[in-house]
Order: sequence, then structure tokens, then C-alpha cells
Amino acid sequence: MTTFTLDKVHSGLEFQVKHMMVAKAKGEFKNFDVAVTGDINNLEDLNVDVTVDAASISTNNDDRDGHLRSADFFDVENFETIKIKSESIKRLSDDEYEMTAQVTIKDVTNTEKFVVEFNGTSKNPMDGSTVAGFEVTGKVNREAYGLTWNAPLETGGVLVGKDVKLNANFEFILN
Repeated sequence: MTTFTLDKVHSGLEFQVKHMMVAKAKGEFKNFDVAVTGDINNLEDLNVDVTVDAASISTNNDDRDGHLRSADFFDVENFETIKIKSESIKRLSDDEYEMTAQVTIKDVTNTEKFVVEFNGTSKNPMDGSTVAGFEVTGKVNREAYGLTWNAPLETGGVLVGKDVKLNANFEFILN
């Protein structure tokens, strides 16, 4: 059994969504934790449990961040966390896996699939520890979680796209 300790300094959880049908608004969650249990030598048997502080959302725009924290979107006063819990991990190639997970946002839980790229392990020259890196990508439909606020555009379409692309990079210290 490997002990995985998330290195938050070298990890990130980012997203992007279409804005006004022509551009992409990007952001991140600044506060999250990823608990992994299992053996680094058998990635298909890993269990992954992610907890995201919904109020830690940041798009570098205070007004937009406030709106995203409101009842129109994440309603952080009533729903403090976003949860992602793996159900299964299936090997697709030497370094690529598909993770099926239960995602819970605002007390709505749906099954989602994410691509997990294992970037390998390395020895940290600063302290001698062994580290492992993973990149996780995926897409979720925000409306499936009750995040349905939108505004119509004069030229057709809507202000905010429904598909949210996720990109996470996690580095773990292994023991």
C-alpha cells in the first residue's frame, strides 16, 4: 500500500466554459484536497476521493466570482463542497486511464468519466522524496447539476455554455 500525500503547491484544478458563444472564460478552484489510497504499481485499483471548496472558485473577476458563489450557480452558503469519488479506473494505454466517478454538486450526483494521464514518478532532488504526477481531463454538463442560470444573447445563443471542461494536475509525495 502506497501513502499518497497531495503536494498542493504543485497541483491545480482549473476549468473553462464558453462565454457569449465565442470565447472561453477560465477559472480555478484554489482550495481542494485529493485523497488517494492503493498501490502506485496498480493504478486500476486506486481509490480517489476529491473534495473541492466551492467558495474557493476564482476567475480573476470579483463580480463574476460572487455570482458563481450565489444561488444562481454553486450556492456556497448551502452547498460548501463539490465531491468526486472514483468508482473504477480502467487502463486505456501505457500511461492513460479512464476513471468513472460519482460527482456531487449541490446535492446532485451523476456518473462522469475522466481521462487520467499518469506522468510517472521521479525522485525530488531537494529532499529525496519520490513524487508521482497525474493529469486529469474531462467535461461535465453544468445544467445536470442544477447550475442552469443563463442569459439569452441578442445575436442568438446564450451567455454561458453548458459544457464545462476540467483540467487538473496533481502531484503526490509517495511513501
